[in-house]
Amino acid sequence: MLPMHMPGHKRRMGTVEKPYSIDITEIEGFDDLHHADGILQSAQKRAADLYHSEETHYLVNGSTAGILSAISGCTDFGGKILVARNCHKSVYHSILLRGLEAVYLYPQSIEHMGINGVILPEEVENAIKNNLDLRAVVITSPTYDGIVSDVRQIAGIVHEYGIPLIVDEAHGSHFPFSNGFPTDSVSCGADVVIHSLHKTLPALTQTALIHLNGTLIDREKIRKYLTIFQTSSPSYIFMASMDECMEWVKNHSETFERFYQEIQKFRMALRVMNKLKLLEFPGMDPSRIVVSVREAGIHGREFSRILREEYQIEVEMACSTYVCAIATVADTAEDLNRLKEALIALDQRSCGACRSQGKERTDKVVRTKSVCTLLQAEESEKEKIFFWKSCGRINGDFLILYPPGIPLAVPGEIITEEMIERIRQYREDDLEVQGIDGEQIQVIKEEKYGFCE
Repeated sequence: MLPMHMPGHKRRMGTVEKPYSIDITEIEGFDDLHHADGILQSAQKRAADLYHSEETHYLVNGSTAGILSAISGCTDFGGKILVARNCHKSVYHSILLRGLEAVYLYPQSIEHMGINGVILPEEVENAIKNNLDLRAVVITSPTYDGIVSDVRQIAGIVHEYGIPLIVDEAHGSHFPFSNGFPTDSVSCGADVVIHSLHKTLPALTQTALIHLNGTLIDREKIRKYLTIFQTSSPSYIFMASMDECMEWVKNHSETFERFYQEIQKFRMALRVMNKLKLLEFPGMDPSRIVVSVREAGIHGREFSRILREEYQIEVEMACSTYVCAIATVADTAEDLNRLKEALIALDQRSCGACRSQGKERTDKVVRTKSVCTLLQAEESEKEKIFFWKSCGRINGDFLILYPPGIPLAVPGEIITEEMIERIRQYREDDLEVQGIDGEQIQVIKEEKYGFCE
């Protein structure tokens, strides 16, 4: 199989062949991640130098631990936070745990594709002007589909109001290592940046980094929450993988440049496709390969199945209108050529051979309205009802499209007909919507709204 998906090592890089031999603990000479002053401190300093960050910490519980710690460390309990509505579910879990009031930024809509676009800087500024008591701003860039917002301009705006910017850059850990990739968020001035090494670099799954910069954040508070949200027994296998990854990246700058050139050739070659379309947007991460199947008369899941069964190529994600593949520095020119030939061959195949077709639909961003905080909704009494009868009720649980793990609805939001139709649409397209039990969802009891009264 050709793995065009994470983890970034593509099952062929790294030297941890006998993990038990390096599975140790905080014995003498091997430091303590939560109070590092020896070899782990040095390793984290090397990672910081590589990313040009003032301070970097290893994350052995993935980017999720970094996001939970960043938001918790930058806010007071019950405070207010500005959040891009297309953030990963871990951001909403942070909001719930800290009892925060969330103000949402909605990304631009890429019509008919079901893809979230950029967060506009002017909308960030307008939101801050209308909510001067905000304690932090959180955005995701790049998105799961490789869309990159103007982090530099957003950071400048946010800093004018004395507020820190947290960027979930989990899918962009490779950005600093070739000028062909978008500029990374650390360089763009973000205060806290989280990277998932395992998504696009040769590191084991669950490995990530958090970068702390500037004076607008309470670093000690963030460090404290890192000890809360991470295990007290951090894996030395994971930490060895991160250290090896950082060393490899440092010594292979030419490999990243070669990879970027191969990606450019790959993208150019796919412009001959007629029915399939390689999606390209300004500032997009070129290593994220998003192929629209809308005009090919085939459902994305069916297209993914054909790639897997007939060409032995596994993509990262498939929905009704497109598939998403992840290329990393571990992919060779031969790998990219194999994917290219498969895509071109399928583009030329008769649509009559397709067993199912994608439906025409509108995928504009569904805007939601909250009547209470996530924590208030969580603490209220709930009941289960059929989701198609839930219009006007207050949602009691997370309804999450997975992948990529972005909530369609969060607790405390009013369920609308548009939201119900979107969920029905996704389920008809055989996509996974978490939070639905059979045909039922949790809502807050009407007669007992609890904190939502």
